Amino acid sequence: MASQSSAHGSVFSNQTGFNALESNVPGLGGVILDQLNMKDYGEYREAVEGKTKIISFKNYKEMFQKMEETFKFCARCSKLPHNLSGAETLKRCGKCLNVYYCSKACQMADWPDHKKACKKLRLVAIDRLVEWLMFTGDLPVPTEPQWSRPAAEVGSWEAWLALQGGFDAALDGVLISPNMDTLWSNVERPRPEAADLRDAVWRVQSEFLSRVLTVVAALQRFGLDPRDKPLTIHLAGASLNESMGARLTDYDELNRAFPGHQGVEVVLVGPELVDSPVIRPPLKAIGPAERVYISAYKGLYHNFWEELVETEKAARPDLVVGFHPGFHANPGLLEGWMPTLLLLSDYNIPTFFSMFSDAELQASLGILHDMEIKVLASGPSPFSSHKPEMVQSCPNKPLVYCNSCFICYQGMLGSATS
Repeated sequence: MASQSSAHGSVFSNQTGFNALESNVPGLGGVILDQLNMKDYGEYREAVEGKTKIISFKNYKEMFQKMEETFKFCARCSKLPHNLSGAETLKRCGKCLNVYYCSKACQMADWPDHKKACKKLRLVAIDRLVEWLMFTGDLPVPTEPQWSRPAAEVGSWEAWLALQGGFDAALDGVLISPNMDTLWSNVERPRPEAADLRDAVWRVQSEFLSRVLTVVAALQRFGLDPRDKPLTIHLAGASLNESMGARLTDYDELNRAFPGHQGVEVVLVGPELVDSPVIRPPLKAIGPAERVYISAYKGLYHNFWEELVETEKAARPDLVVGFHPGFHANPGLLEGWMPTLLLLSDYNIPTFFSMFSDAELQASLGILHDMEIKVLASGPSPFSSHKPEMVQSCPNKPLVYCNSCFICYQGMLGSATS
């Protein structure tokens, strides 16, 4: 197993996130760990990986309160609660209920920046609470058992939603679920109006569906159809987001998109995977027809290739997809990704990456260009999540969306693709 860190930084994107928190708001990473009763990032990783017991909360109220504590810092001067003077208190913006200020002066000074994001940050605050329903089983709601149009004709959310007969009623049903009532009776904020909650339920559902529909879009880009032959799809750089709470049915929308297909295997590969039902060995041979089989390998992709693909203990991929690989973020992440990027281009593997923003897209394109990798297409993704994401330690930065942009490439410049 290759080293997972270097002098330039860690290949763990989660640790990069912790480092960014500390850089923008000194001490915020420590606040998060304190709320979890953990002393350092290593202890956090051991907990999410199941090596140690994850902290339990006395009740839902305590759980939501501790989550809110991790957002309590002055959005203008970055003061944390323990750095306030005796006369200062952190007060929440009354409009978005998402950012805090230590004084009226800081709030007024920050308003020119905050007013551009305030309305959307209100949605972020609602969504991060409604997202809890993904862990209770209320979300995602079921979709239609089969697409009534060919996948090639379903190239947008509008087209996909047109296929869903009882979808609106199913989303509305979440609003009256017992867990929705439990949620809003235990958080320190008023329950939103029904229309706002309904929109939040859809946004959270869209983020879940965005991943599998992005895979469908990638298959279309490369002219791959599992009805023609069985397909193996590798999700390179899969992380906490793809594995925590993962279920064996998470990619069943592929069954609905390609009815009667010959079999699909989706293999999650990444060093940040955490324990879930999908953590099981990849298939050595073709899986059962008309089913999606999900498996996983915990480690760097090029190590997975050497250990299992080259030794024929796992099938070669027909397509590789990476959700937000982030190799633009720092030298450590790029170092971890470099062997994988070169491997995929050397073996002429159809590859599709998604990005959070246009800025990430442009930075990633620059790296691939410098490596002389043949980029076939890039731009806005047709199945971008509708759920806005904020940079926790810089809340007024432009919001981003999962799978909002894409790059597809195959081979090296000057090489023929097949």
